[in-house]
Parts: sequence; structure tokens; C-alpha cells
Amino acid sequence: MNNEMLTLTQEWDKTFPKSDKVDHRKVTFHNRYGITLAADMYIPKNAEGKLPAVAVSGPFGAVKEQCSGLYAQTLAERGFLTVAFDPSFTGESGGQPRYMASPDINTEDFQAAVDFLSVQENADADRIGICGICGWGGLAINTAALDTRIRATVAVTMYDMARVNANGYFDSENSEKKRFEKKVALNAQRIRDYQSGGYAPGGGVVDPLPEDAPFFVKDYYDYYKTKRGYHARSLNSNNGWNVIGCMSFLNQPINTYSNEIRSAVLLIHGEKAHSCYFSRDAYEAMTLDSKYTNNKELMIIPDCVHTDLYDGGGKNAIPFDKIEAFYREYLK
Repeated sequence: MNNEMLTLTQEWDKTFPKSDKVDHRKVTFHNRYGITLAADMYIPKNAEGKLPAVAVSGPFGAVKEQCSGLYAQTLAERGFLTVAFDPSFTGESGGQPRYMASPDINTEDFQAAVDFLSVQENADADRIGICGICGWGGLAINTAALDTRIRATVAVTMYDMARVNANGYFDSENSEKKRFEKKVALNAQRIRDYQSGGYAPGGGVVDPLPEDAPFFVKDYYDYYKTKRGYHARSLNSNNGWNVIGCMSFLNQPINTYSNEIRSAVLLIHGEKAHSCYFSRDAYEAMTLDSKYTNNKELMIIPDCVHTDLYDGGGKNAIPFDKIEAFYREYLK
């Protein structure tokens, strides 16, 4: 297979400080659609033997230089070999056209990361986990339901992208009428895009921030539009997904068979996050009529909002001790 040649930034351009406890390098791997993915690999300094390995991605519309890299680097400090990767069509990864999303291809991105980790000389192919943040939390669960090589999955501040596209935020648009209206608008946009020869961007996080913006919009602004989390390649920090970029999520629910996941799953969410209902409902669905509940857990972090679990929110909100202990238990 001829991998697409990517131009990768070599200087440290993350939104978090570089650790002196890990070695870092850029790597690439391909998925089964022939798209080459770019990733940062983090390896504990002076590590010996085959290590447990974890692939990290998210949030939905972010890049590996933001919080997925922070998670990957921190886990590497704690003894894991990790990669934080940019999904297809985004960041430094390949795939054309840019800024598209797909429940199938994005699930495949996680599986491709597992492929890559499975053949690394310093990784143990029998001890591989994944970690998905925000929209990639839902996709991580979807991957765990499909990929039997994954021993442990962590989904943090999780979004179900199929549900939010089909039903709107807080299920406020959950009706045939509303879905039909969305489909009409999206299909009209397809014609405009075809005529123009390009794809109209949907816009990232709103800027400037309206005074009457909902709290969750303010929460996103505080991360993506300030020096706290802004990155030039991040969709959410800039022009966002294409208008039709997430269209297929509207009609293709993910996590249908989550209650058949035999491997371990840990869901983590902030108590005050607007999105907390996604994790609560995902946990309920995952354990309903399931024979595999002993290794499933929902952890709610008191007084935390959605983006607190991106970077700690200035209050060390990310429960890295718990995440490490979870992976230690199930990647052994």
C-alpha cells in the first residue's frame, strides 16, 4: 500500500508543556481506506520490554496537539506506550476532502491505531486499550463493540455524535419533522457545494461570543478560542467541520450493540457538564440485559463541566490516577 506523504510539524506546538519523563516522536499509519493518519507517539523514558499501549483521540473537531496529546503524554509518564492521532480528514492526517466526518471511517481510525500498536516492537499486542474524548468517546465505545483486540476502553466527557446530530442538543429536536428539515437543508447544501466545486465550512465555536450564549457554548469558547486550548489546526478553534461534514451521523446510529462489549469500559463525565446525559445513558444501554457488566463503570466527577476534562480546567479535574488504575487492571 502506498501511504500518502504527509507534512508533519516537528517542533513542539502543543497546548500543554512537554514532559521530560517521556520520549516523543511523530509517526504515521494507514487505515483500511488507504488514508494515512498522523500521530504523536509518547514512550516512557528508559522503558524496557513490551509495554501496554493506548491509542487516544478527540475531542470531535480537535487535534492531537490539544487534550488527546495531554492524555497520551500523561499516560506515557505513567508507563504506557501511547499514540494521540488526528482522525481522517483533519489535522495533519490525510484524506480528501478536508473536514469531513464518518461514523464508519472514524471508527476505522481507532482500529487502524490498534493495527499500528499491535506491530510495534515495544508494545504488547495483547495489552492494547483506547481512549476517546468528547465525540471520540462515543466512537471509542463503537470501536470496542467491533474490535475484539481492545482490552480496555476509556470514554471521557462523551458525546454520542449520532444522537446529537439526529436529535439535537438535549434531544430538543427529536422528531421526524425536525430531522426532515435538517435533511432538506443539508441536501440543498450538497447542491450548492457541487456547483461551487468546494465544501462550505460550518464554522467553529462562535466568535465573538454573544452575551446570551448558552453556558455550554461559553464553555467551548473558553477552551477553543483562548490561549488555554486554541490551536491553528483545530476545526473547533477555526472554521469547523463542513456544513455537510457530519451528515451521515444523522441516519447511522452508533453503539447499537454496546451491551455486547465483553472488554472493560470506563465512562468518565463531569457532574455539571451539559453533555453528562450522554454518558449516563450510554452506561445504562451498555449494561442493559448484558452478560458483561462486571467490568463496566461510570465515574461522575463532582462540580465539573464538559471542558474541565479536556485539560483539568485549572482544578486537576482529570482523574488520571483512576484511568491509570483501570488500564493497569485490564491491560495485564
